[in-house]
Amino acid sequence: MKLPRFDFSSWSIPRTAWIQVEVTTRCNAACVYCPHTIYREAWQDRLLSLAAFRRLWPAMKKTRLVHLQGWGEPFLHPDFFSLAALARQAGCQVGTTTNGMLLDEGKLRQALASGMDFIAFSLAGWGEHHDRVRPGTSFRKIVACIQELNRLKEQAGAATPQIHLAYLLLNSGLPDLEKLPHILPGLGVNQVVISTLDFVPSRELADERLLSAGLSADDELQARLAQVAAAAARLGVTVQYRLNPPGKGALLCPEHAHQAFYLTADGGVSPCVFTNLPVSRATYMGREGELPYQPLVFGNLLEQELGDIWRRKAYVHFRRTFFTGRLATPCRQCLRL
Repeated sequence: MKLPRFDFSSWSIPRTAWIQVEVTTRCNAACVYCPHTIYREAWQDRLLSLAAFRRLWPAMKKTRLVHLQGWGEPFLHPDFFSLAALARQAGCQVGTTTNGMLLDEGKLRQALASGMDFIAFSLAGWGEHHDRVRPGTSFRKIVACIQELNRLKEQAGAATPQIHLAYLLLNSGLPDLEKLPHILPGLGVNQVVISTLDFVPSRELADERLLSAGLSADDELQARLAQVAAAAARLGVTVQYRLNPPGKGALLCPEHAHQAFYLTADGGVSPCVFTNLPVSRATYMGREGELPYQPLVFGNLLEQELGDIWRRKAYVHFRRTFFTGRLATPCRQCLRL
């Protein structure tokens, strides 16, 4: 009896927690803390091709989430909604993070039609402070955009895309922290993710990193964050945050670099967004002071199959370091660990 043919090729495709996809490195903002602004003289503009994205199809079918955002404003990509639609067809969740400045009514209607699961709006404080540290964006316009998205969702009877806030907590923005629950009512926000300045591209920005001086200060900040989260929870909004005081790091990577990966706009496959910035001849502030920035790339999807890249000896060894404790150089320097 002739046995049916079985396709073993899918066995080589990794099953991942999520895939982050950099659709472009271009941006219409000039945030004072962003590598795009600090490294502007050495910055490389990249735009993800549909050909490269289509090569992700087998992997998208075996992941929970595809997040369409990297070191740029995703809605600057002319085919953004084609990318989102393709990912949705693969059966995974699809989301993005945006500064909101390009989302007019037409694009918001396209977002509803695309079936996207969520859109996260970037904030770094409230009102004037946000506008000061994120030139090229407007807190007022972001709020208006969120309100318009809510109106269109209500009009269409749609539950998605959910509205998230990607809130960057800078040292200079600490006075704004307690305002967060008071801004949320009426905005239809489902989730707020509070992060800190985890990649410091210049020595001048070191003071914006939330590295407190002692245990009491750490405990005070943790208590403030817990109070904000509790107040938001009473409004039905989930607030997530993760803060590692100095010397209290763990080998649990928040980017899940051992079971996720980052696809850059030029097809590169890297562990996370912090390990592949489109720059050369740059320095950054790591745990051991100012260091030369060196991207960590294990292959290119335009040249190799993803399964072959994932199984490369160097990449397998890298993922194992999170269990052996002998971390690779960029991870040893990472402020998130």
